Formats: sequence, structure tokens, C-alpha cells
Amino acid sequence: MNAPLRASREARRRDVRRRRATAAVGVAAAIAALIALLASGGGSDARHRPARAATGGAPARTITSVSVTSAGSLPTPLQDAAVAPLGGGEALLLGGLDQAEESLADITRLAGGQAVRVGSLPSTLHDASAATLEGRTYLFGGGVISSFPGITRVQSGGETAAAGQLPTPASDVATATLGGTVYVVGGYTGTRPLSTILAWRPEGAGARVAGTLPKPLRYAAVAALGGRLLIAGGTSGTSASADVYSFEPASGRVQLLATLPHPLTHAAGAALGGDMLVIGGREAAAESQTDQILAIAPSGSVHAVGALPRALSDAAAVTLGARVLIAGGRDATGHVRGEILSLSAAGA
Repeated sequence: MNAPLRASREARRRDVRRRRATAAVGVAAAIAALIALLASGGGSDARHRPARAATGGAPARTITSVSVTSAGSLPTPLQDAAVAPLGGGEALLLGGLDQAEESLADITRLAGGQAVRVGSLPSTLHDASAATLEGRTYLFGGGVISSFPGITRVQSGGETAAAGQLPTPASDVATATLGGTVYVVGGYTGTRPLSTILAWRPEGAGARVAGTLPKPLRYAAVAALGGRLLIAGGTSGTSASADVYSFEPASGRVQLLATLPHPLTHAAGAALGGDMLVIGGREAAAESQTDQILAIAPSGSVHAVGALPRALSDAAAVTLGARVLIAGGRDATGHVRGEILSLSAAGA
């Protein structure tokens, strides 16, 4: 590789690392102002009050333990990929970062422990999120050095087509599908973090704001559970968050449901057995990964239910029937992983 090309690649990697950094100097004042507003009562709206625990004899726990087994390996190690379920226990893995922190355009089909590259996205990207709606897979946002606003439809064979635009560019987002609608939670425009929860349907007029988080969040874990979204952890300003929020689409309310045992960001979220799993993740430091698997019950109970083979953040997680598939991620030594893991639950 010639010297100019080496220099260009290294500059690009530095820019990617800078964009992915949890600190955002330009937003510090805005975050401080938001904190002051909340402390003064400006954020005490009913939408953001703590949610009441479930009553009427609802069980505090539905998952007591999670078993983790190997389910194959990826064609190449990657982190920060988007993933969405297909029919028949399969999934699509989209984009991501490799060990050299180069963005990828790969579309990889996961089926029965096999991972096969089936196509390419229109451009390389990472930190996007994907969802399946009415049998179709959609990819939301993402970025390389800057964030992207695009929504892309991705077919199981690898074909792609433009499907819409987000109101602003957004990477570091999380998505979940509920009631025929995809919800896009938080994110980062490239210059500021987002506190919006967007609702999007393919046949609609575009993405609309369906709710507002009490604080901007990036890299949150999200899952649809019991007619609502649970939103766990994430990066707020320069810090990892320990808050778990419940979002009710019908009312637009965002309520504090629970608190994680410790602040957590870059974790993977998925629904399983009536609970939300929060898988791995890290604190604010880049090499503070955890191997812990937490379960959040609809009542707000939070408990540890298992452990990954190694501490891991930035993995992709997708629910496929009675299991959750975990692909890739970054370990505590900075190595990007290529394993596919399968998580299954034991009920109480």
C-alpha cells in the first residue's frame, strides 16, 4: 500500500473513532441545560414519571436462566452491524465495522448456523438498525464519518431499494417493530444526540415523532414487549445510563420503569420468553465490556440470568422464535469477534 493511501485510511479510521466517541464537546452545554431543566421540574411531565410496577398477580420473573451455545461463525469478524429476522428462523446481518474499523457494505444471511454473504448495501455503513415489517426488512440510518438519513429496503436475496428518509441523519440508533410500525429510538445526527422516538410505516407520509426521551440517548438496547417498547441503558452525553424506560405508543408516554445494576451502553437488546434481554455491553470506557446477560420483566424487575463466553459489546441480537441469535461484537481487549451464539431461556 502506498504512503498516501495509508495516510488516507488512517485519517478515516481516526474520524470513525472520533464519530463513535461517547463525548460530544459541542453538545455539552445543551445536555447541561437539559439536566438543569429536569432538576428544576421542567421534565416532571407525566410522560416521564416512574412507571408503576405491574399488579394483579403478574409474575416478577418469567426467565430464570439463559443458556448460551455456539451457533456458527461469520465470514468475517464484525461489530456494530444491524440485524433483522426473516421467516423460517433466518436473519439478515447488514453492514458493520471490521477489525480495522473500516465500514462494511455486506449483506449476510444467517440460516441454520450458516452465514453466507448474499449482496451489498448501496454504501458502506455501521451503527444502523434494521427491522422487519410485514415480511420486509428495512435498514435505518447508520454512518461512516457522517450520519445518514436513508431508509433502505433489503430483500432476502440481497437486493436493495430506497424506501424513505428519516427527518435528520441518524446513526447509533435502535429499532423495534410493534403494531405494524417501526420505532426508531434516539441516535446521533453527526453533531448532536437525539431524544426522539420516531414512528415509521412504509405507506405513511414519513417518519413522525411519536415520543420524546427524558434525555438524548445513543447506543441504547431496545425491544418490543407486551404492547410497548423497553429502552435500556445507552450513552447520554459523556456517560453510560442505567435507566430503563417504558414507551407506550398509544399515549406517547415515556416512563422510567427500572434501573440497571450498573450503567450500560453498547449492549444488545432482544425479547425472549416474555422478558427483555440486555446482552453484554460496556460502561463509558471503551474496554469496560461485560459478559452479563440481564432480563427485564414487564413489571420492571431486573435480574441476571446468564453470561456470555466472554465480555462483549457492540454485538447484533435478533429474536428467532424461542431463541436469540448474537452475532459478532467487540471484546475487552479490542478484538472484533466472528462468533454466532444462540441464547435460549428456561422459564420459572
